[in-house]
Amino acid sequence: MSHVMNTYARLPVAFTHGDGAWLYDETGKRYLDALSGIAVSTLGHNHPRLVAAIAAQAGKVLHTSNLYRIPLQEQLAERLTALSGMKQVFFCNSGAEANEAAIKLARFYGHKKGVELPTIVVMENAFHGRTLATLSATGNRKAQAGFEPLVSGFVRVPYRNIDAVRQIAEHNHSVVAVMLEVIQGEGGLSIADASYLRELRSVCDQHGWLLICDEVQCGVGRTGSWFGWQQAGVQPDVMTLAKGLGSGVAIGACLAGGPASDLWGPGNHGTTFGGNPLACAAALTTLDVIADDGLLANAERIGQEIRRTLGEALKGVAGVVDIRGQGLMIGIELDRPCGVLVARGLEVGLLINVTAERVVRLLPPLTFTSQDAQNLVTGLAPLIRDFLSQG
Repeated sequence: MSHVMNTYARLPVAFTHGDGAWLYDETGKRYLDALSGIAVSTLGHNHPRLVAAIAAQAGKVLHTSNLYRIPLQEQLAERLTALSGMKQVFFCNSGAEANEAAIKLARFYGHKKGVELPTIVVMENAFHGRTLATLSATGNRKAQAGFEPLVSGFVRVPYRNIDAVRQIAEHNHSVVAVMLEVIQGEGGLSIADASYLRELRSVCDQHGWLLICDEVQCGVGRTGSWFGWQQAGVQPDVMTLAKGLGSGVAIGACLAGGPASDLWGPGNHGTTFGGNPLACAAALTTLDVIADDGLLANAERIGQEIRRTLGEALKGVAGVVDIRGQGLMIGIELDRPCGVLVARGLEVGLLINVTAERVVRLLPPLTFTSQDAQNLVTGLAPLIRDFLSQG
């Protein structure tokens, strides 16, 4: 009997070590990791530069708390603001914490403007976390069930529907921000196109709202650019990061720019562990390796290769609705629930995921090679074909 709380439907496998895009279980069987710990293991497994950086920092100091200066945190903030064009960073430990900070920042902004009950526009099928505020912002009724009363202060609109946002603007004068994922990972790999993001930026500017981009899953190079919104040429006021930022070491970040910057002072928000030296060393190394090894271009190139070869392998297969994505964030939508493919993938040594019931989600490491991509398609396409042929 396990004494771990039963909050996950865990698969019957445990991994002992990894190398690059491969993980090995307790029996020595190897698995191609096309999930990266849910978009976390940016540099794959056992990356020599990351291992060395973590070991070196562990031999110096792990934690001092935010009662004192943390030079590595300052360096990481400088790097992230330079990459994003934003001004300030609050470091925390997870995507949910980063989004919680973004929500609090938007409310604080609203109160500073004299808005008594600040409201944030959020999207259907969104996923922002499992704290009470981020769960309330999330557009997943299954995740929310049993945790009522939810936090007020959110109004929901259909994703990628700019007219719905404009209608909210006409009738709700308490709105202070719009919050969305540039790509809805948990929501089935739905992508906000460039024109929608530009129009959303325009509406926010027109009404003095903050634009909050949740890049927890799609940020840090996964789309082929540092941040997904950069492909649309827009600039958010608030951006949240986590998952891939530390390549497996827990770290989150909430970035602010424009009217969202210079709002907080000491005591307005805080964290004990956030941005500690170990986490910042891992994040700085992650950013260095992405830049030095050309992993943005690699994500774009290998992502296109996977989508193209999967399209060729599944061409004409009844039941394949769509193959979509950006960079190494890929979804294969089928016409029926396909959760059983996760266990079937495990059997053949392939780690994949299914989201929104009908979308096979692929989130390989940014270090994925052409050979890895070929192995992935060779293993996955027959699984999908066999599944769909069973009717």
